[in-house]
Amino acid sequence: MIINRLTQPLVGRLAALLLLTGALHSLACAAPSTVWLDELAIEKIYQYPGKPQRNKSLDGNPMSIGGVKFERGLGTRSESVLYIRLNGGSTRFSASVGIDDEMIKSKVASAEFFVIGDGKRLWESGVMRAGDKPKAFSVDLTGLKSLVLQVGWGGNYRFQDNANWADAKFEVVGEKPTAGEAKLAKVEPYILTPKAPETPRINGTSVYGVRPGSPVLFAIPATGKRPMSFAAKNLPAGLSVDEKTGHITGKIAAKGDYTVTLVAKNSLGTNEKKFRFVCGDQIALTPPMGWNSWTVYGHAAWQKDIEQAAHLMVSTGLINHGWSYINLDDSWQNQRSAQDPYWAKNKDRFLDPEKQAPLRKADGEIQPNTRFPDMKAMVDTIHSLGLKAGLYSSPGPYACGNTAGSYKHEKQDAETYARWGFDYLKYDYCFYTEVKQEKLADGKIAYPNWDFIETDRPEGMLYPYRLMGEHLRAQNRDIYYSLCQYGRAYPWKWGASVHGNSWRTTIDIMDTWESMTKIGFYYHDETAPYQKPGQWNDPDTLVIGQVGGWERKIRPTRMAPDEQYTQVSLWSLFSAPLLIGLDMTKLDDFTYSLISNDEVIAINQDPLGIQATCTLTAGDLRVYPKPMEDGSLAVGFFNMYTGELKQDFAEFAKLGLKGKYRVRDVWRQQDIATIDAGNGKVALTIPGHGVRLYRLYPIK
Repeated sequence: MIINRLTQPLVGRLAALLLLTGALHSLACAAPSTVWLDELAIEKIYQYPGKPQRNKSLDGNPMSIGGVKFERGLGTRSESVLYIRLNGGSTRFSASVGIDDEMIKSKVASAEFFVIGDGKRLWESGVMRAGDKPKAFSVDLTGLKSLVLQVGWGGNYRFQDNANWADAKFEVVGEKPTAGEAKLAKVEPYILTPKAPETPRINGTSVYGVRPGSPVLFAIPATGKRPMSFAAKNLPAGLSVDEKTGHITGKIAAKGDYTVTLVAKNSLGTNEKKFRFVCGDQIALTPPMGWNSWTVYGHAAWQKDIEQAAHLMVSTGLINHGWSYINLDDSWQNQRSAQDPYWAKNKDRFLDPEKQAPLRKADGEIQPNTRFPDMKAMVDTIHSLGLKAGLYSSPGPYACGNTAGSYKHEKQDAETYARWGFDYLKYDYCFYTEVKQEKLADGKIAYPNWDFIETDRPEGMLYPYRLMGEHLRAQNRDIYYSLCQYGRAYPWKWGASVHGNSWRTTIDIMDTWESMTKIGFYYHDETAPYQKPGQWNDPDTLVIGQVGGWERKIRPTRMAPDEQYTQVSLWSLFSAPLLIGLDMTKLDDFTYSLISNDEVIAINQDPLGIQATCTLTAGDLRVYPKPMEDGSLAVGFFNMYTGELKQDFAEFAKLGLKGKYRVRDVWRQQDIATIDAGNGKVALTIPGHGVRLYRLYPIK
């Protein structure tokens, strides 16, 4: 009896342990179940226009790829993104992909398919075209938390190519996958950027590139109590500084690298900063920072709007943080006339309410519409404020708004823009496809077209940009040359060869998390090796603040506050051009704090110009390090999920760090820790779709 009383509890525990072991063994050995992609909430896909189709093509037909029929799958189009939560419950995903046969008549239909797990590309199809046989794949998902199914546009500038994820299914042993992210918690705007001190502080770039004999215009960007006086020690011959405004103007005749000392002084003290004027062949040694009219005024800007934006750039103090360009986008020109047959067929595309006048004068000079009575006077106003002026055109006969393009007037237009005094040209590819090829007397082709399919033979894309680039270089002033062709023909590979200073890497951005992330997180890494000072990859504008001009209705951005912190941080780590398209008359405190943090701007304006890329991923965490000129390392920690992320980060050695570092929170402008890269860690708490932006300074 005594033995029984002693052993009975042990026997019971052993039996329970055996039952638990058996249950675990059964679970481990259980055959995975199948969950079809079409069983998920596919309506949560990010796709525009149209709605995704379950087990049908986008046009509602039976799914067919390269003559092969499929009964199940997801019918969508380029561009589209579907986020799927896995939470470690899926072991495998498989599908067959391709362009649906309903696009077979199209000669240029194409798309690319990407499968991204926890931030890493697990599989990609390469460019697929209408008529191609389906490509089947199967990827391992073991342990992954998230999956992204993305259809890219394939480089053909067509965003509506019908594409299929056919026979798409998951092997599941635990929690079933769910489509779409959980709803992002509503967060009111909150300000992290400390107010600038009343004592003088010189901000912004530390280098200025100029060509010999070209006009210099640089306003010393300094915050602090006004009035303030300015000076510049050791200025090269030909330059002078206005003591009251801090505007440095003039010309440098001889090539050279000139180090000067900028000085700002007020009643509370004096601040000095080393600065370099580099006179040579390259301009734009740091990315441009400025304002663009498109996403606030669209086709409806007036001269008074542009001049008002310039005055507000100064009166709000943004100029004191390095913001320097005021850029006028499309529809300053006249549109096609009502006598043009295109007008009757496409009235909805003619948004200019003004009566149409001839596109050009009798001598061929382009003329502004009645909303811009004096372009030179407008530019003079902008320059008088210490700012630079930008303009828009197209290599086609028409620009995107059916306004006058530069086709066959490239030299004349470049000379006109220079005479008006413009410092920046955005050159948009619209309507160049209407150009007819011409054979010259020597047998060469003038104005060759670009073959959407032969993306590896981009001469038809290079030609019009090279032509305008050469004419801009021939002017007696430096004109920043922004190539806008939406990433077609991989401009990061050739943009510098046509005298470009930056080139758009993707399609137009919209003010949504989905649009911003696919451009920033999923498209941009491959462009990094081609960037250097004077040659910038451009992922499009910052969609923060009051925007919507492209829809002709100003409204707050649809990006949540943390998503806006994420975009500004990511673009700064990229050293991307920073162009705001917000309504300057409605600049609230939160938006101002996003674009006036001088430590964030310093990351963007670092003279090395290195574009950060994603070095590490861990579930929903993305890590983007950026080496800085002073030997420090800027690092962005991004949370891709809607929920809060808490994690101790200790993988500093994988970022190439050794020794001790001072860790500084850049947005808050506070030192938060001292770590040893070998065994230290930093506790991360990152809100949904948010960021922590740190800068690590080596301790010697």
